[in-house]
Amino acid sequence: MTTLAKPYALIAEDSRIQAKILENRLIQGGYEVAVAGDGGKALELARQRKPDIIISDIEMPRVTGYEFCRAVKQDPQLRHVPVILLSTLAEPEDIIRGLDAGADNYVTKPYDHNYLLSRIEALLSTPITAESDQATEIQVTLAGQKYRVKSGRQQVLNLLVSTFENAVEKNRELHRANEQLTLAKEKLTQWNAQLESLNGQLAKANDRMSRDLAAAARVQRSLLPDDQLQISGVSIAWKYTPCEELAGDFLNLVPLDDSHLAIFVVDVSGHGAASSLLAVAVGRLLTGQASATSLLVRTDPLTGKPVITPPAAVVSELNRRFPMESQAGLYFTIAYGVLSTKTREFRYVSAGHPAGVHLPQGAAPTFLEGEGFPVGWLEDVDYDEQRIQLAPGDRLYFYSDGVNEALSPSGELYGGDRLLANLTQYAGQPVAEGVTTLFQATIDWSLPQGPHDDVSIVGIEIE
Repeated sequence: MTTLAKPYALIAEDSRIQAKILENRLIQGGYEVAVAGDGGKALELARQRKPDIIISDIEMPRVTGYEFCRAVKQDPQLRHVPVILLSTLAEPEDIIRGLDAGADNYVTKPYDHNYLLSRIEALLSTPITAESDQATEIQVTLAGQKYRVKSGRQQVLNLLVSTFENAVEKNRELHRANEQLTLAKEKLTQWNAQLESLNGQLAKANDRMSRDLAAAARVQRSLLPDDQLQISGVSIAWKYTPCEELAGDFLNLVPLDDSHLAIFVVDVSGHGAASSLLAVAVGRLLTGQASATSLLVRTDPLTGKPVITPPAAVVSELNRRFPMESQAGLYFTIAYGVLSTKTREFRYVSAGHPAGVHLPQGAAPTFLEGEGFPVGWLEDVDYDEQRIQLAPGDRLYFYSDGVNEALSPSGELYGGDRLLANLTQYAGQPVAEGVTTLFQATIDWSLPQGPHDDVSIVGIEIE
């Protein structure tokens, strides 16, 4: 019995997360898949083994999707391989550039994976042949500007069909939105008729919600470090401010025993009540008291003594307990580590979180290594645990993306370079001043609007 070979798909995508999700969907659809992080590497893979289909992002470093597509179509061995371009771009000029590069399909992000699979199957069922790929120069006029492009008839037809389908789908979305708007307007008319009698109830409800928000905020504050917390041999400092009444960020420093200190910063996606509830649920598990609910410390059933859970195991368990599908689409990032105050070894895991900073005494600061998927995105993720040996005077800083992604009034990110420069400038001051100045620099960078996201920073120094 002969086994049919699986079709071979090549993905060119610089986003590891988007590439991994697309790779999984293609594998589930019966494809063999290879992934490259840019157009240059993708072209090498294509020449090593000719793919049946190529799916390429446009905005990539070094070699763009347009350049990669053009190189494929100019290669005699690859020119008949269908190429689908993926992009958030949607201007007519972008589509013409795809046509000029020889693309066969153009799909705008965000896209439905089933739709993308249907476009792949359609291209594979109507392969490009030498007879159907006679290049013809055509002239296109858009907004008064003329474009001359060369592309085979089959590529032109495929690209225009995919562009039309994209437009039809966007039109359907607009139609659905208009229908919903019409229904909303009808309901609004009914509600307006009852508004006068409901004003009193609404005022009472608002008062109750205000009290509930205040109570929820107090619960969230309980997830923050104790102001009186002191750790032998370690100086600690932290700053935190929510951008709304309820935050998705929280941080803490938790003594696990006489010689181990847990440090973590958590950032839940989104804002408001749903994100706050997930933050509280996660925070309740990250306690230093050995119990049935704590993920950080468990009780050994044989000795009855507390046992510290390794950081990688903590994050893996969080990923198992909080899948995005069961959390209304919410997920979170976390930087979690354990410091031994005796050996000064720091073990940590970063799950989709901004890289922490190591500031050795008398040396330049560097970003910590290690990265991983956010918690809740994918099942059965293996998180890598990193280790770093600290010395007296060394500092560690962890923060949420409200720091490095703080926006100026002109839309410029605060960024990693400014962050490192700020920490370097105040390296000679106490760690508390280092945290405070970085926190204030973030706030000042966002003025006059103020932070658009929660801001969390925690710092420690080995005494």
